[in-house]
Amino acid sequence: MLNLSQLGVYGPMKLRGLDPTGVMSVDIRNDEVVTAARLTLNYSYSPALIYQLSHLKVYLNGELVATLPMSKDEADQRVTREIDLDPRLFTDFNRISVQMIAHYTLDHCEDPYHSSLWTDISQDSSLTLTTSDVALANNLALLPNPFFDRHDKRPVVVPFVLPVHADAQVMRAAGVVASWLGSLAAWRGERFPVLNAPPADQHAIAFALPNAQPEGVHLPEIKGPTVLVMANPASPPESGRKLLVVAGRDAKELQLAANALALGQAGMSGDSAIVHEVDLGAERKPYDAPNWVPTDRVVPFKELVTDPQQLEVTGFNPPTIRIDMMVPPDLFAWAHYTVPMDVRYRYTAPSSYNDSVLNVGINDQLLRSDRLKPLNKTGDETHLNVPLLSSTDVPSNEKVPLPGLRVAGNNQLQFQFHIDSQKTGLCVSAATDSARASIDPESTIDFSDFVHYAAMPNLTFFARSGFPFSRMADLADTALVIPDQPDAHEAEAALTLLGRLGGWSGLPALRVAVVPVSAVDSVGDRDLLVIGTGTGNDLLAKWGKSLPMLIQRSQTDLTLRDQHSEGWGWGDRLGGDQAQSVPVGRAVLSSNGPIAAFIGFESPLRGGRSVVALSGTSSAQLDSLLDVLEDNGKVPYVRGDLTVVRDKLVTGLRLGDTYYVGHLPWYAWIWVRISRYPVLMALAGILAGLFVALTVFWALSRLASRRIEG
Repeated sequence: MLNLSQLGVYGPMKLRGLDPTGVMSVDIRNDEVVTAARLTLNYSYSPALIYQLSHLKVYLNGELVATLPMSKDEADQRVTREIDLDPRLFTDFNRISVQMIAHYTLDHCEDPYHSSLWTDISQDSSLTLTTSDVALANNLALLPNPFFDRHDKRPVVVPFVLPVHADAQVMRAAGVVASWLGSLAAWRGERFPVLNAPPADQHAIAFALPNAQPEGVHLPEIKGPTVLVMANPASPPESGRKLLVVAGRDAKELQLAANALALGQAGMSGDSAIVHEVDLGAERKPYDAPNWVPTDRVVPFKELVTDPQQLEVTGFNPPTIRIDMMVPPDLFAWAHYTVPMDVRYRYTAPSSYNDSVLNVGINDQLLRSDRLKPLNKTGDETHLNVPLLSSTDVPSNEKVPLPGLRVAGNNQLQFQFHIDSQKTGLCVSAATDSARASIDPESTIDFSDFVHYAAMPNLTFFARSGFPFSRMADLADTALVIPDQPDAHEAEAALTLLGRLGGWSGLPALRVAVVPVSAVDSVGDRDLLVIGTGTGNDLLAKWGKSLPMLIQRSQTDLTLRDQHSEGWGWGDRLGGDQAQSVPVGRAVLSSNGPIAAFIGFESPLRGGRSVVALSGTSSAQLDSLLDVLEDNGKVPYVRGDLTVVRDKLVTGLRLGDTYYVGHLPWYAWIWVRISRYPVLMALAGILAGLFVALTVFWALSRLASRRIEG
């Protein structure tokens, strides 16, 4: 069952006289066919209508499927209607439209803008689909289907079938494939349960070596790095379930096959492929992830959308134009506190000044509201030179300063046009559907004045964008540290984290290192992502009581610190509240309840490197940490250097010491340090004033001396 938000509608669907049509969208997977569908609409409508002339029309892909009458008896209550939709009308991409036909008077001068013409469709309206599976061919050309289908808006859940006691090399190959699927899943989210045998009711991905094949998977002789797709041996043949197998004669070949799947899938066909060579390409540069906005140049909006039509709307109260934007979270403007944004837009011009406006916002916060000007009658060609559009579409352009404080890792720019009615009286004019507006794709945003500098640890960065690990899109500076013999929960956590990092960056983790706890010293020069259960817990204990928290089976050791500051914004990135929060002790606790935590701290192996550990009273508690990262409502509570998860309660704390990553120019470093202390700023201002005064006095004295001597 899909609710309104899953059907692409933000909030309740509000139908008004000017905009009487609402649209929902739903996609169907390639390996499914719709056999039955039911649309449930929960709505309320105006009590001031003429009900014999008022009704709702429901369309599926342009075909009228239902007409819902409005009655006086139901006008003051919530109405529920269930509509059976013809499954034969469904295709891959589908649009369900609800149109309001409403009248409030029989007068031929009825005002189409009248406030009584309204219907509100509730957010809990839903679409229930019944589908049947369709067996796809065993063909690698169909990849990533059926393991990932872009039509499916749900989180990607694909079991990984690993040999019993899979070592770090097998885990690394599996991690590359997991990050590849994560990069495809993007905003959907992902989860990769780990099994030792194929599941009977799902598509799955298996990894095999000659002497370490998953249970129930019997392969012919492995002749090299191999990628093959086959029917899932644990499922009935008619189910159409598939098993994607990545195989090799040794760990090196297994890794080669995984890399080929992530990079060269487009060149595969048939039911199997043997890989001869894979080139990972040139080393990547920091902050060049495909999903991140470039910060070294001005970026046009056309690079932030997949289709220019996303920047165009029609109607008098059109839907908001939304532009998703991910920026590196460690951006710091030492001399500038706004992000320059040059917005160019076009709209159907009103004939006179009225209430037509453009509201510009970010992350649901209003930045500014600009009144839309009428058509310029003075012949100013700069407002009329609009190629391929009629002269009534007025171009305009505003430089909008974007407050840096409001820019987080994940952002959404929002442009809401409202083109007011031009009626000046009854029967003066009739409503038309000619209103159009657009944001010019050449509009720009510029982060190039920012430097990369931030106080760490900061789990907010990790939970929202995977920083600092995603700083290198292919994780070239990251090592995943797993227990020496990971169980299913620990392996799932490791693969899901790599998948999430792939979703944040948009690239597979082709250069990540995966090592057991016993070999952690070999990756001391990298940022470490630690699965801190099993022997991983022993590693955290070895690193000592300088950590903000240690979780063991029998007890929990927690640092105590005053939590004066409630701010977690831009200023907090430089540790502005650290001077107020001093350690006052530690507490050792014993409890019989489950507990899990994200722990961030500076690497004991190398200064300036970061560690994020996932720890818990047992490996099963790692699932609760993964659930938090998938829940947009809980992610904001992951912050500081310690976030504790107890049942459904998520608590973020700042307990440990601060260190800094990135680089500031020396003059900016002095400015940042002085700005933290008002007294020093005052003294610096006085000294600067004296320096300027003395310099001017000296220059004037020299000038006077020359005149006297001359």
